[in-house]
Amino acid sequence: MLFNSAEFLLFFPIVTALYFLLPNRWRWVLLLLASCVFYMAWIPIYVTILFLIIIVDYIAARKIESAAGSQRKLFLLVSIIANVSLLAIFKYYAFLCNNVAEILHLLHINWTFPALNLILPIGLSFHTFQALAYTIEVYKGRQPAEKHLGIYALYVMFYPQLVAGPIERPQNLIHQFKEDHPFSPENFVSGMRLMLWGFFKKVVIADRLAILVNHVYSQPHDYSGWPLILATYCFAYQIYCDFSGYSDIAIGAARVMGINLMKNFNSPYCATNIQEFWHRWHISLSTWFRDYLYIPLGGSKGSQVERFRNIVIVFFISGLWHGANWTFAEWGLLHGAFFIVYIFWQRAVKNMPKILPQPIHHAVSLFITFNAVCFAWIFFRANTTADAAWIVGHLFPLNQAEKISELGLTGGEMLTAAAAILILELVQYLERNKGGVAFFEQQKLSTRWISYYTLIFIIVLLGEFGGQRFIYFQF
Repeated sequence: MLFNSAEFLLFFPIVTALYFLLPNRWRWVLLLLASCVFYMAWIPIYVTILFLIIIVDYIAARKIESAAGSQRKLFLLVSIIANVSLLAIFKYYAFLCNNVAEILHLLHINWTFPALNLILPIGLSFHTFQALAYTIEVYKGRQPAEKHLGIYALYVMFYPQLVAGPIERPQNLIHQFKEDHPFSPENFVSGMRLMLWGFFKKVVIADRLAILVNHVYSQPHDYSGWPLILATYCFAYQIYCDFSGYSDIAIGAARVMGINLMKNFNSPYCATNIQEFWHRWHISLSTWFRDYLYIPLGGSKGSQVERFRNIVIVFFISGLWHGANWTFAEWGLLHGAFFIVYIFWQRAVKNMPKILPQPIHHAVSLFITFNAVCFAWIFFRANTTADAAWIVGHLFPLNQAEKISELGLTGGEMLTAAAAILILELVQYLERNKGGVAFFEQQKLSTRWISYYTLIFIIVLLGEFGGQRFIYFQF
């Protein structure tokens, strides 16, 4: 079920109303059933895959807690292998087979792998990582194994963040399903405001920009110069508004019920270096990789070569986590390279006097970081490595004469998108890291409600309601 669908506009109020009408001891049942309905709106049979992995991890965590010595590690490995194997079969089987077949072909060996023709379950990478976080935390002794199977199942399947995060830690979420959350007008208003903001990002900005981006990136060889640059900048805002819009709706929907999910984005395009960007972008994933891969690999300890090796490994795997295509791996490796360059730059300028005034230095740093991120987005969005290479090689000179109307959007639609982006940036500037469109809480009641109704009017009048999926559903 899509957040931006008519079904969800019926589903959400019904589930929320029943949630507050039921006694607390039955709410987990309602939310688990609702999550099943939400997930089964795509391919119903795939809910059995979720149940299978839930049972495996539930048993593994209980065994980890009660076992001792090497047996604890054995049960952790069972959980990891079960989760990763499932992800590998559905997401990476065809990718691995194709690459192995190409290597064998170079060796003049013809080998055909059996085709499985599997459809990737929605959000598999997200709930796999959330399940792994649970068993790892139990193994580390930072989280007791959950004895209530239904509560644990809800931790994995909670519908607002089931298919695209935030990727929650058990310490933050499990206990909230056991607590009584009476109806709170403050939570209701705050949650609905955040959901409204998420819908604005998704249907007014992201889905409108998607028209131009898809038009250019589907046939990049037909373009050179400014159409490619414009489409790349548009994609930067499309993916941000699409994904952060989903996170806002998910966090807002949970907040209405009194359940707090972690913040997943913090104005990432305001970052002035690549390290800061990753502290602001997809926070739940970047912290997951930090805690469960980068630090276990050795983190920043050891020699400089070891640290750089760890950075490259993390970003390479992060790239492949997004999709079974070398373009994603290249995107990840680019960010790893940016990170290493930034480390060298920090060391080089550490003892140098500042030449530029602080505002100019800030602006230059922001400009460089944003454009480096946009350059990497080319590889993320391109359908193939060859397409990405074409785009990179034909960004300049800026002499192609296409009109906006020839790129999928009219001039008026492009102005609408630009105006919406200005509203986005203005609100993010006003809230200054408070999150959740918190700036509005400080305004007079009349100002707040005028703002809400204006936003609703803009969404209804200017939104794209083609039911386009969220980009990260494919991951």
